[in-house]
Amino acid sequence: MIRFVFLLTMVSAIVIGGHTYLYRRLVRDIHPSPRMQRWGRRIIAGLAILMVAGLPASRVLSPPWSTVVAYLAFGWMGFVALFLVSLLGFDLLKLTRNLVGRALDRPMDPLRRRALARGAAAVTTLGASSAGAAAVVGAQQTPTVNPIEVPVANLPTALEGFHIVQISDLHVGPTIGHQRVAEVVSIVNELKPDLVALTGDFVDGSVPQLGAAMSLLGGLESRHGSFFVTGNHEYYSGANAWIEALEGWGIRVLRNTMDIITHDGAELELLGVDDWRAARRVEGHGYDLDKAAAKRKTERTAVLLSHQPKAIDHAAKHEIDLVLSGHTHGGQIWPFNYVVALVQPYVKGLHRHTERTWIYVHSGTGYWGPPLRLGVPSEIASIRLTSAD
Repeated sequence: MIRFVFLLTMVSAIVIGGHTYLYRRLVRDIHPSPRMQRWGRRIIAGLAILMVAGLPASRVLSPPWSTVVAYLAFGWMGFVALFLVSLLGFDLLKLTRNLVGRALDRPMDPLRRRALARGAAAVTTLGASSAGAAAVVGAQQTPTVNPIEVPVANLPTALEGFHIVQISDLHVGPTIGHQRVAEVVSIVNELKPDLVALTGDFVDGSVPQLGAAMSLLGGLESRHGSFFVTGNHEYYSGANAWIEALEGWGIRVLRNTMDIITHDGAELELLGVDDWRAARRVEGHGYDLDKAAAKRKTERTAVLLSHQPKAIDHAAKHEIDLVLSGHTHGGQIWPFNYVVALVQPYVKGLHRHTERTWIYVHSGTGYWGPPLRLGVPSEIASIRLTSAD
């Protein structure tokens, strides 16, 4: 209860503070008319209420209203982020100018200050709106197939070219549904992988709400099958029910376990762990790589599925060859990739962590929240193991 109250307080403070800042910079500072300011307050307050109330409403309303409300609420959330980043950039420049002006005893006169405020508001509105429009288009694009080669030391000859297709962070929900899932399944099947890895955050809703769309994942085709690990959003949406549903569709859910994949006589260890913070959400769940790797043989090639890249140090201790993660969305909307880098060891792409251990951080096959992607396209990763010798 205390955590919920704290979270609610933080979200409220961010929403109120952000919209108050937008009102001051886009309305009050450039419109001296009380009437314009009054209308500006009403519009921005209404948008703030839409964002706060629209998010839970989108999960309880029936289609098509749930989709309409979700696009409006989440869309405005994304545009707010772009506006805030742009305005804060201008304000940093203004602060620098004011400090220099004071040091040189050259203060800015009020008329020029207002003219600059109007110019900044105009540029911000045009720039953020244009970037937002491009990001909306970007989010709707077909995921890019991203070919990746991972050099693995002492890779058995039979595993040369072993083909893993990774899907992550699909986020089926109010704005992503049947059409995107069907599209992804079709692309994956055309790639003819040896194995399909699904690294969490596939749902934003319950099985009754989204089961019809998600069941299409049962049509994924590969030589050794499809393997799933939970992400944090599965725990917001009823993890146990989703695990049961996925297994019913023929998808193997790895929960702190290891499977041995036999491929043309060679053995590949495939490990999977619960989400990093699963223990806080559902009793009996929790990240435990030590348990998954209890029977690990370090002479065998090993691949770990872990939703969050934070598992990388632990994976290196167990001499895992490749970690497949997601969670970050690659930042999803530039420049938030720099924010993600503050809390995750890697943001996107392939990285060599130790002499033996590599990690690939997936940029996401869908998107979360705002139906926007700016500078970070959605992807389907086509990963092949190659010999490093």
